[in-house]
Amino acid sequence: MESNPYLLPVIVGFLSFVKLFLLPISRPITMLAGNPEETGSLTVWQKLKSYIWDSDAHLKSDFERRLLKKLDVGILVIGCLGFFMRYLDSANLANAYVSGMKEDLAMNGNQYTYMGTFYTIGYALFQIPGTLAVTRVRPSVFLFVSEIGWGIFTFAQAGARTYNQMYAFRFMVGAFEASFFPSILYLMGSWYNRHELAKRIAIFHLSGISFFDVVSKIRFNQRVGSLGTSFGGYLQAAVYTTLDGVHGIAGWRWLFIVCGCMTAPCAIGLLVALPDLPSNTRAWYLSQDERKFALERAITLGKSQPGEKNLDWTLVKRMFSSWKWYGLVLGYVVYGSSCQNTSYFAIWMKSAGYNVVERNVIPSCSYLISALCIFLWGFGSDLTGSRFAFVFGPLFYGLLPTGILAFWPRNEKLILFAFMTGGVQLMTAVFFTWANELLVDDNELRALTISSMNGLQYSVSAWLPIVIFPQTMAPTFRRGFPGTFGLVIAGLIAIVGIKLLADRDKRRATRRAILQNSSGESSIRKESSIDGDITAAERREEDSEAEKI
Repeated sequence: MESNPYLLPVIVGFLSFVKLFLLPISRPITMLAGNPEETGSLTVWQKLKSYIWDSDAHLKSDFERRLLKKLDVGILVIGCLGFFMRYLDSANLANAYVSGMKEDLAMNGNQYTYMGTFYTIGYALFQIPGTLAVTRVRPSVFLFVSEIGWGIFTFAQAGARTYNQMYAFRFMVGAFEASFFPSILYLMGSWYNRHELAKRIAIFHLSGISFFDVVSKIRFNQRVGSLGTSFGGYLQAAVYTTLDGVHGIAGWRWLFIVCGCMTAPCAIGLLVALPDLPSNTRAWYLSQDERKFALERAITLGKSQPGEKNLDWTLVKRMFSSWKWYGLVLGYVVYGSSCQNTSYFAIWMKSAGYNVVERNVIPSCSYLISALCIFLWGFGSDLTGSRFAFVFGPLFYGLLPTGILAFWPRNEKLILFAFMTGGVQLMTAVFFTWANELLVDDNELRALTISSMNGLQYSVSAWLPIVIFPQTMAPTFRRGFPGTFGLVIAGLIAIVGIKLLADRDKRRATRRAILQNSSGESSIRKESSIDGDITAAERREEDSEAEKI
């Protein structure tokens, strides 16, 4: 397969666009935190490390760097393992369906679709309450129970005798899995600063993608064709060939048993290693000094702690009285709904006459491009300190591939280019980082907003493709591709609106701080005037400053 000649110019052009146009209108930053004298004295290794990982690493003490390494293991590594299992357990239904479940459960109608619907209902219903629960219940305990719960019902699917039982089991799997992803996002936002957060969320987000699956497809498809679209496909193949019929149990049932067994160790890892929140951590690997320092660090960063505001009906009032919930949820739902085009890549390739090998290999390369961009936007956002640039920029690029598909030119290379680079617009990790930081002063509203963003977008994605991408319109999808093009435009408008409102809030906060300082100075001067320490001219100058404010 020839390399894509358009990819390098696109990436270079996008990065130039970010540097020239987006960073100047974002908040001022330096490529390395700290003053020039400090950065100039760094060794080559320290400079390289600051660019590759945390851009403020050279400013941290050895004590703080050790703390972050421990947190990366306790939150990032354990969270990635748990999310991988959540992804695997929720995706194994398709593998079971084509491996004998359809025949064994007499699924002759739309039962498979209904199973997916019941899962979606459970996932959407329990997203918000589950995430709010971790603001009051220790996250390590709550997420341990959640993962054990979906593991139990993963086991239960192995014993299903009717598709009606599968409906109930899929609902429960969705309900127990619902809070995991937003809860880990909330937890990360509670610990990490602006130079640390986006790249870690990007890594966590990517843990749901099986890289070795994509690589394996590229390496092996030329000989044997596709073995599946996820690690679950390979797992099912191994289980089916080695365990089918063992102890009288069908291979597809063994898949659920094996997945359930894999879930249990990950759940124990959450219970043992997850450090909870800075305000209530009891992590065995953190010393008392490290716990104290972590809490002080969070408070210094302005992070609100659980319990500072009530978890009651006042939260609903704060939600509806703030633009942040509306803006972030609307912006994320619109953005997420615009990222559907690559799902129909293989359909177009089949209609264009590509063979089976090409229909599997070429889309795999597009997944690698998407994964690379998710990494780049997260790392770039932390390096520069800008969230807006790496939310607006990738989606702005999305106008190009979605526009090509919306207008559907006769040039096949342009259509291929649009599908191949459609994933460049994926900036989910930076969007959630932005939400975490915009709501840093309200712990409960932050949890509510993050779960609302994820839950509502997931709910919309469950029905929107049915409406705008009916199979009868394949491969041009004259309703779907123009629809996603419009959603990209709407998403850009929403993102600019969020930026303008956030900047307005900053200006108001600055004015309030100046007024408070002026009021304090005025009180001191009035007290001093009793002894004749302030003159009439000084009073006039003070009044003039207040009027300007």
